[in-house]
Amino acid sequence: MFELHPRLIQDTLLLGEFSLSMVLLSKDANYPWCLLVPKREGLREIHQLTSDDRRQLIEESCALSQGMEMVFNPVKMNVAALGNVVPQLHIHHIARFENDPAWPGPVWGRLTAKEYEINELERRVERLQVKLVKSGLSFTQA
Repeated sequence: MFELHPRLIQDTLLLGEFSLSMVLLSKDANYPWCLLVPKREGLREIHQLTSDDRRQLIEESCALSQGMEMVFNPVKMNVAALGNVVPQLHIHHIARFENDPAWPGPVWGRLTAKEYEINELERRVERLQVKLVKSGLSFTQA
């Protein structure tokens, strides 16, 4: 039975779900940062997914990246599956800008996580959910 890793529960908010993956928003307001977590138990790596699930994951990753590009207009989208701290398979999607505090390096460990102001969080969640609903893939809002 699939359960979200406790660290992901602690560090993210649920935006909704595609057919394969949960879509989470990082609680770190320093960067526009979302995660996809395939709802499959016991996986650590993308290659452990079935071939159909791998294809679906790529479609969902592209839909999330495109939605984030439309909302944030970044210079670059960083998409990565690291799993060094949280072993459960999850894919980071981070909108990057030349003026962000970690540019051009990785965001990990650069700054202490910053909490969202409630109005900023609500706007970000709504804008992302609207784009994901319009992605062409099945997306259910949280």
